Amino acid sequence: MTHNKDKVTGHAHYALMLLAIIYVMSYIDRLVISVLIEPIKAEFGASDTMIGLLTGVVFAIFYTGFGLPLGRLSDRIGRKTVIALACVIWSILTMLSGIATSFMILVLLRIGVAVGEAGASAPSVAMISELYPPRLRARALAIFGLGPALGAVLGIGFGGMLAEMYGWRATFIIVGAPGILIGLVLALTVKAPKQVISATPGVPEDGMLRTAGKLLRIPGFWQIVAAGGAAAITGYAIQMWTPSFMIRSHQMSIQDAGMLMGIGGGILAVIGTLVCGYVTDTLAAKDPGWQLGTALLGTALSIPLAMAFYLWPADTAFMIGSTAIPTGFLFYMGFAFFGVWWTVPCFSAMTRILPADKLAQGTALFFMSVSLFGAGLGPVVAGIVSDLLHSSIGAEALRYALVVSASLLLIPCFFLINAIPKYRQQLLDTEQASTPPTNTNMAHDTKPAIS
Repeated sequence: MTHNKDKVTGHAHYALMLLAIIYVMSYIDRLVISVLIEPIKAEFGASDTMIGLLTGVVFAIFYTGFGLPLGRLSDRIGRKTVIALACVIWSILTMLSGIATSFMILVLLRIGVAVGEAGASAPSVAMISELYPPRLRARALAIFGLGPALGAVLGIGFGGMLAEMYGWRATFIIVGAPGILIGLVLALTVKAPKQVISATPGVPEDGMLRTAGKLLRIPGFWQIVAAGGAAAITGYAIQMWTPSFMIRSHQMSIQDAGMLMGIGGGILAVIGTLVCGYVTDTLAAKDPGWQLGTALLGTALSIPLAMAFYLWPADTAFMIGSTAIPTGFLFYMGFAFFGVWWTVPCFSAMTRILPADKLAQGTALFFMSVSLFGAGLGPVVAGIVSDLLHSSIGAEALRYALVVSASLLLIPCFFLINAIPKYRQQLLDTEQASTPPTNTNMAHDTKPAIS
């Protein structure tokens, strides 16, 4: 009976593949703007702070505002429908960004992209948890979690190449188009798993805010949400501003900076995500605390690696072909490997402690935190610090703004340290509550016969 319950079909793998591709597409559309910052600034006369608002606060506010309602909608009408529609909508708006005639129109289109992406991430995690049993879930979520890393490879790496060849406008159009097709393929070819509906007939369902409050009171959950948001502040700052840092401090071209960070760093992030999924499943099978312990380990190791990258002298480099690679970039590759380790363990941990029929809403709270604090604060804080330091140290201001951003990774480490014992106890309590009680009368009756 357990064997059938844990059996994973080929259709589940196919659905996972499409969900992972859609997640990759969301990050391509989200991150490609980071390698287009310099030409956009030049055309519209925008400051670093304005760009930080465009790529951060504006995106985050609307992503956050629509995350929970769309997660709630997917819990009611089905994950697949919401995900597919969202993918098509944000892809169309990404393409329209390429024909924006003013900075304000570009802002409005990016708002639309944010709303669209809010309808895919949390429902996808919930759908994957329905497709895979707990023992395989971290590895399945690791494949899904390749979105940010592969999005960086394609969005930043090849985005820089496209921008060099065709300009920033054509780049938006090219990267947006595939998402329309993928969204339609998901809608037409995937049969969604049956969702758990636990509402009692005749009893009104809790409102959205009341539901969110109940979920946040689950032991360990709010610390996981806070850790994700805090880690994302650094993650988004680094993703958005590192190409510009390499252009300003290392005098690299847009294409070389994009290829180096997107492909070099992105490949290490892909490997790191997959390794993290395997390590998490393996260690958590022995001690459930490792479900979040791996997130703490990777985040802690990533801090000194990021610091070394940004503080390494700019006049040291080695050659690969005709391209000069900054020596400090070797540390960035280490950061890329460990810096993604907070994502998959947090996803997997939430699927273990959240109610099945509220999973998309609970996961939406996590993504809302990541977006509000990460996308909302990360790029704009780095941009503001860069502008404040620019008058005294010029182009090197961005270097130290990113050092400040990297140091903020100490905050998610604190939240994870606090979350681990609470998560372990909550998981134990949940398992004990689902275990049938022992028939004490039977045990008592059989004891004399044994003796």
